[in-house]
Amino acid sequence: MASHLLLAPQISPPASLASRAAAAAARASSPDPRHRRTSSVRCRRPVLPSSRAFARPELSGRRRGEIRPGSDRTAGVGRVRGGGGLAARCLREGAEGGEERADVADGGKTAQLEKSPLADESLAATCINTIRMLVVDAVNNVNAGHPGSAMGLAPLGALLFAEEMHFDPADPAWPNRDRFILSNGHVCLLQYCLLHLTGYNIQMEDLKQLAKLGSKTPGHPENTLTPGIEVTTGPLGQGFANAVGMAAAEAHLAARLNTADFPDLIDHHTFVLFGDGCAMEGVVQEAASLAGHWGLGKLIAFYDSNQVTIDGSTSLALSEDVIGRLAALRWHVQRVTVRDAADLDAIRAAIREAKRETQRPSLIQVDTVIGFGSPKRQGTSAAHHGAFGEEETKAIRKALHWPYSEPFTVPDKVYQAMHLAAARGQSAAASWRDQAAHYRQCHPDWAALLDALTVPGRLPAGWEDSLPSFSPSTPPDATRGYSEACLNALVHSLPNLLGGSADLASSNKVAFHGLPDFSRGCFEGRNFHYGVREHGMAAISNGLALHSRALIPVAATFLVFSDYMRPALRLAALSAARVLFVFTHDSIGLGEDGPTHQPVEHLPSLRAIPNLHVIRPGNATETAGAYVAAVRRSVGPTAILLSRQKLTAQLEGSSREGVLRGGYVLGGGEGEGEEEGEEEGEGQENGGKRGDGGGGGGGGGGGLDLILIASGSELVLCQEAAEKLRLEGYRVRVVSLVCWELFQQQPQEYRDAVLPPHVTKRLAVEAARSQGWCEWVGPQGSVLSVERFGASGHYLEVFHKFGFTVENIVEQAYKLLGKS
Repeated sequence: MASHLLLAPQISPPASLASRAAAAAARASSPDPRHRRTSSVRCRRPVLPSSRAFARPELSGRRRGEIRPGSDRTAGVGRVRGGGGLAARCLREGAEGGEERADVADGGKTAQLEKSPLADESLAATCINTIRMLVVDAVNNVNAGHPGSAMGLAPLGALLFAEEMHFDPADPAWPNRDRFILSNGHVCLLQYCLLHLTGYNIQMEDLKQLAKLGSKTPGHPENTLTPGIEVTTGPLGQGFANAVGMAAAEAHLAARLNTADFPDLIDHHTFVLFGDGCAMEGVVQEAASLAGHWGLGKLIAFYDSNQVTIDGSTSLALSEDVIGRLAALRWHVQRVTVRDAADLDAIRAAIREAKRETQRPSLIQVDTVIGFGSPKRQGTSAAHHGAFGEEETKAIRKALHWPYSEPFTVPDKVYQAMHLAAARGQSAAASWRDQAAHYRQCHPDWAALLDALTVPGRLPAGWEDSLPSFSPSTPPDATRGYSEACLNALVHSLPNLLGGSADLASSNKVAFHGLPDFSRGCFEGRNFHYGVREHGMAAISNGLALHSRALIPVAATFLVFSDYMRPALRLAALSAARVLFVFTHDSIGLGEDGPTHQPVEHLPSLRAIPNLHVIRPGNATETAGAYVAAVRRSVGPTAILLSRQKLTAQLEGSSREGVLRGGYVLGGGEGEGEEEGEEEGEGQENGGKRGDGGGGGGGGGGGLDLILIASGSELVLCQEAAEKLRLEGYRVRVVSLVCWELFQQQPQEYRDAVLPPHVTKRLAVEAARSQGWCEWVGPQGSVLSVERFGASGHYLEVFHKFGFTVENIVEQAYKLLGKS
């Protein structure tokens, strides 16, 4: 088939490893501040005072992400015709710079590629058509699925897995593996087939069980179910942004871990496949803009342009030049036409060119035919989803010259060919493990840093002790201010903590003071600036978290803007990604900005997302507890909701331990007439004495008249209201229900101790919609909530307008108690 290769202007690197090392040394000693990272104020490397174990190894001087002098960032691209001839020449000679340059660019894999089974065009064609027929057979077998794009992309998928990527099916989580993300998740059959053929624990029976209940091959990829799946994808565009996060993680780890004697300890690529639908989604624009701005040169994206969506031709709704758009975002762009094995050389050449470009992310537009091989459906939306039927399947076999009539047939030579990639990956993984062990021997002081950044769930001993302590004498501040103090303490004890804000760092107080920014030429920075891109920020953070399941990203904005992040929030929960979402300005209490910025429905809507823990602390101590809970949690995201208005730092009985249980009895006494069994000390096994800051269960509550339940800024109002009611002789308990999800996980005995079932008069107070509160107040309880949009004004006036005052809480309590 004729192929077209669109090449960007060349940026010539040093011609050999020796000259590359010399250039690195020259940069390290150069007086030009652009050539020495340590000379930049924004990129200085901080000393971590809490532990030398997390000190940073000395860099080799190589500046990953550096803009080389004389490089052309804005010049246009040119189209070159030539198909296989040019592609073969690019493979043999590396386009420019000879064989040495090709070896430098691809990590010395050229010799391996010359031995690749796909170099035999006949065998390559058999491998490609095996994938296509497995796809056809799988959708026919279950009468469901999306075969079209998988058939069109079979040549690219075969080449990537057989030649280009390093992975180990026996150790899918090997830290230095190449990452492959399928942003158009409906093409999952392509990936399932490739995982099966290369030796992952995906059996033929799993392919036959596509999308069936309990199978390892769900209808869209799920990283918690299927080995070899990096991220859960399906909603279009999310995987693209996840890939940007993974590429940023690779750059960050390499910048912090690689040394002069171990320059390639962290050195891998992130490959992402996305389609026309993804290209239309706004999250792709946001993430692509940041990837280009940061200069993520190890990110290679394949744009499957088959010009078909579900409704028909993309011309119905898309007329822009997608690769021109990404070129304007500072991406290196190419274009190839792919049909069958004859086009593999063109793909190889494009990938080599992409790997040689280290200063910009690369986009390769792959022009494919959806449903390739289906005489009636190829090139049409009819190929997008659904089974083909017996007659069309016969026609496909004939068109592809497939000699086997039995479904799910895989020739032995295909298994043998594809398993070579697994063997190569196992060898590379074993070599890396040896290298990592040698690294630990040579740099024992930095072994802990290597583990913290690459080993899932590894937290340093005593990290919680770095959090500040608060007392009633601590000056009042907003919980966003207390959060700032917590984050800036944790960043020095948690070397894997990083992140930032969507252009609101000065307002939501999420910034690591004194640490550099993650940026082009400064990938070791831990402050991320996302600009006004909330959706992209959230999805990129998911990629950061899932890269090695070791990094802990923080993503911050106002609570009302969580609406922009909803798809990524949901996928963070579905993917079990440990992301700390920090949402400030959490209620009508933000005041003057008015109802456009005052969240009302957002709190209950976040609680509706499964596996998302939502914590709304009411003071400084609870804010510290929220971070303990969020960091400890390794199987999903946490949303921490913080106030704009100032609150008392410490209420009597507030405790971190209580936050870890989701809800607890606030101290201060419950009034006269406390019965035996409620004395101080009861509930100690549930976290400490009631009233001593231990977050205890509070005993049986036998003599209680009323329970006030609150979260966040309303907690102090309930405490003051309870004191007034106690003065009148009422026995009143105050419960901080700071995290519903954690409270629901507690034993029933503990929950009953905090909220005794026989105490039915309960008043919940929260400045948000009331959805969900009926579970906690019961049929005889009541909720003081906000059931309409807010209003602009000073926050105290707004709170008064909506009834969030001590006086009104007391009045509502009287109604429950039957006092007129």
